[in-house]
Amino acid sequence: MPAAYQQPNPDQLAKLSELLGEAHISIQAEVLDAHSKDETEDLRYRPAAVVFPGSAEEVAAVLRLCHENNIPLTTRGAGTGLSGGALPVLGGIVLSTVRLNRILEIDTRNLQATVEPGVVTEAFQEAVKTEGLFYPPDPSSRGSCFLGGNLAESAGGPRAVKYGTTKDYVLNLQVALPTGELIWTGANVLKNATGYNLTQLMVGSEGTLGVITKVVFRLLPHPQHDLLLLVPFHSLEGACAAVSAVFRAGIIPSAMEFMEREAIVWSARYLQQPLDLPEEVQAHLLIELDGNYPDQLYQEAEKIGEIMAGYDSGEILFAEASHQKEQLWKLRRSVAHAVKAHSVYKEEDTVVPRAALPVLIKAIKEIGNSYGFHSVCYGHAGDGNVHVNIIRGELDEQAWQQTVKQGIRELFGVVKSLNGTISGEHGIGLVQQEYMDIMFEPAHFRLMKNIKAVFDPKGILNPGKVFSVF
Repeated sequence: MPAAYQQPNPDQLAKLSELLGEAHISIQAEVLDAHSKDETEDLRYRPAAVVFPGSAEEVAAVLRLCHENNIPLTTRGAGTGLSGGALPVLGGIVLSTVRLNRILEIDTRNLQATVEPGVVTEAFQEAVKTEGLFYPPDPSSRGSCFLGGNLAESAGGPRAVKYGTTKDYVLNLQVALPTGELIWTGANVLKNATGYNLTQLMVGSEGTLGVITKVVFRLLPHPQHDLLLLVPFHSLEGACAAVSAVFRAGIIPSAMEFMEREAIVWSARYLQQPLDLPEEVQAHLLIELDGNYPDQLYQEAEKIGEIMAGYDSGEILFAEASHQKEQLWKLRRSVAHAVKAHSVYKEEDTVVPRAALPVLIKAIKEIGNSYGFHSVCYGHAGDGNVHVNIIRGELDEQAWQQTVKQGIRELFGVVKSLNGTISGEHGIGLVQQEYMDIMFEPAHFRLMKNIKAVFDPKGILNPGKVFSVF
């Protein structure tokens, strides 16, 4: 640990207990262990204490104490992250947002909502839906992940292809700075050209610049109808090539998900669902259309069917009944859980221009063969985002820690050559920072480190993430 950082001493822990109440700070072993890990591989880093503030002012007070005493502080939501962003790699304090879980206002006149970061994403979606409104970002973990974590990584999900990611719905943020100051970064308006865009700077900053305590989201009217199509293909490349063709035909699906054969087989087994999958089927596209006019959706579905026929597809399943749609979406959203239940794995979050998907998927499999690892691929094909799950299986420690990483580095080089990038929605966190040099020149790092130093001059916020601070 760098000499500048300190672990909280008994007097400082007593001060935190005084600030928050004795019930809202813990040094119990089981609590520390629960906050030592997230969904990233099998990594564990134990904090010295966990605090549970219940207001923005309490968050600010915790930050001020940590700043004054050089104590590392890692903000944590639901712990569903996949890049190690919430792991307290230098110990110190973990600040949990679990008590900051209130929907403060749903403004139906202006199509806005003000919420705290500990609100579960799906709970927020359901709350605004009762008002006829729509919050589109829907990561696969939406039933458990917090909005604050979505903001930290600018999470996306299946519907990003039509509606965008978390960043596209943020109007304003209340942020606690390490000095203990509380600021609003913007305004509750749809247009804002007043100074630097601090709001968008905070979104995706992974808790390294400040702690978000309130959010103002913009909302949309909820679409009234949707259709869901499951399209089988005889090759991975055929499925990937079909993606771009749909958009070139002028159709913008609300979701367009890719699953290779093994992904859907593992998911069905994990859910204990029967699956009749012909041997020749190697991949699927799950395509959703939404809108307010059913006739238009059926016309688009027919057009998609015509397009798919040109890419060696099989018989298309049209899911119109709600139970069919739920079953198919559950199959898709359970892939990550199925992979995790099968083996330790590394999940890479590649994203390329969608027309480059066939080249990417071919490179993934060729590099895996070259370096001796097996991968299971799925993801948001509509926006070029493929999740590459590298399975440890029987690989020994040397192969897992060295050979596989060499393969990942080669894969990321291909991604860059295709004008893509190494994370579409999972963030950099801990596990991806060693690959940042593939994407950025020294000037990029200098600018980012200077920004970090302005917000967090002592480097106490989520240290050890994204890049080396000093």
